[in-house]
Amino acid sequence: MPTGPLRTTTPTIDVYIKLAQFPILCDRIRLRMREELFRRGIVDKNEFEQEVKDLAIESQRREGLNNPTVQEDEATWQRRLETIRDLHTDNYFAHNLGSTLLEQLINEVLNNQDKTAKPVELNFNPEIAPWAMLFEQGEIYDALPPPELERVKHHLEEIKVVLIKRLLSDQLPFIRVAKHVFSIKDLNWIYERLIGSGKIGGKAGGMLLAWHILERADHDFGPDLSHHVTIPDTYFVGSEIIYEFLLQNKMERFVNQKYLSLEEMRAQYPEIVQRCLSGKIPNYIVEQLRDVLNRLNGRPFVVRSSSLLEDHLDYAFAGKYTSIFCPNQGTPEANFEALLDGVRRVYASIFNPDAMVERQEHGLIDYDERMAVMIQPLIGHRYGRYFLPTIVGAGLSHNPWFEAHDSRSKDGCLRLTLGLDQRIQRPVEDGTACIISLNAPDYLHDSKKLIQEKVRVVDLEENCFKTLPISDILRDDYPYGRFLLDPATGHLSYDFLINDERFIRLMRTSLSRLEKTYGVPVQFEFAVELIDTPRGADYKLYILQCHTDTTN
Repeated sequence: MPTGPLRTTTPTIDVYIKLAQFPILCDRIRLRMREELFRRGIVDKNEFEQEVKDLAIESQRREGLNNPTVQEDEATWQRRLETIRDLHTDNYFAHNLGSTLLEQLINEVLNNQDKTAKPVELNFNPEIAPWAMLFEQGEIYDALPPPELERVKHHLEEIKVVLIKRLLSDQLPFIRVAKHVFSIKDLNWIYERLIGSGKIGGKAGGMLLAWHILERADHDFGPDLSHHVTIPDTYFVGSEIIYEFLLQNKMERFVNQKYLSLEEMRAQYPEIVQRCLSGKIPNYIVEQLRDVLNRLNGRPFVVRSSSLLEDHLDYAFAGKYTSIFCPNQGTPEANFEALLDGVRRVYASIFNPDAMVERQEHGLIDYDERMAVMIQPLIGHRYGRYFLPTIVGAGLSHNPWFEAHDSRSKDGCLRLTLGLDQRIQRPVEDGTACIISLNAPDYLHDSKKLIQEKVRVVDLEENCFKTLPISDILRDDYPYGRFLLDPATGHLSYDFLINDERFIRLMRTSLSRLEKTYGVPVQFEFAVELIDTPRGADYKLYILQCHTDTTN
């Protein structure tokens, strides 16, 4: 089926009109329509989803978006995809299967609706139920009006807990928070982006939990941030795949490295890295990773660790494993090999002796640590031949520069950097970032004097990362210069952000809401896109990581 603009022919219109008679059930009917299309081999599921994405991108261009990854937030993009997916389903079904089968599917759904009209009690054990049954029953509960939902909310909570334990974490502190934050739709979104089996890991779980905490429209949590907060377009390699990788490459004996002495671990680690780098990733994972690379559509990306221990709510086991940045500007095969190499390097890092020492210090050496992987496009913009984030940084809900009893500590602080920053938690004195207080916003101490002199960017022409003098970026034609350039000195300045109530309110509200939900001080890593609008600067906050703040 062509992936050009959707053409609504008469058969397609007939299907659309029939479905319009079932405004509540049409989603379930279309799900059955797609199942029939895939089952009969009319179109492959992955090909269908790629066509939907291509059509959605074309629709963005027709609507005048020349930089859609920045101009359209994740929620709007998902709504666009859902609309295109529905129309594409109607189009395929109308031209290949016809109205007679559609009538049968409608009757099937109507008959099943009668059976599930009052799902007061579960008739299966969620702990052993298949994925499809859990999601279907959860969606039925979620769709109930409040009085009926109240009667079955304990069943809905049980289903969510089972899904959280399968997808995210079996750590009780995480589950206690997550079961009140994630919806069935949220959990299904994760499942659809899961490659292989297992959990998505602690770093991914912390990022997603923070995102959904901040996007909730809840008056008890302050102003609505849903249109200002999102995450990158992320995919997850499940935590079980590392065991398949080790088994396939005859590396099982390395699993017990954690019980060796530190000297022995350090001696064997280089061999483990080399074995991982030459290892073969299971074929079915390779094919799904190729699809992910296609979906990244030429954007620079990062392959990030997400072990089961990272970003636990009781401790922040962070910064011990590897993240690999990929420019993604070479040939398709070179880009793909860079992606596979990134996954292998993340796998190797689980055996890092420094990580083993950290686990020993926390009493976690006996824990069955497994490594999941996140694949994310870098958030940023193109400037000439370069690609860079506008602002990256870290936010702390408690300001460590003030004593805990000092009221000024409770509004937190930010660490801000222009361009790529491999490690957020660098010391202030390295001159690569500025620290600002969110209480009576201002620079902290002498950090205003720590002018950032270098900026790390992606060179799109040479397919590599470069560190440049910041003057190479902050030129007169730099699109965000009026927000970040001190006209008197020509240097980088955060004065505009410090004095912009909209920015300060967004960051202060985000930190206080996260701390209130977690019940402890938190730290989150982020990227910020500045959006130049007729009414002034606006902001899109991308959550990259969130964990408890170990400085407190």
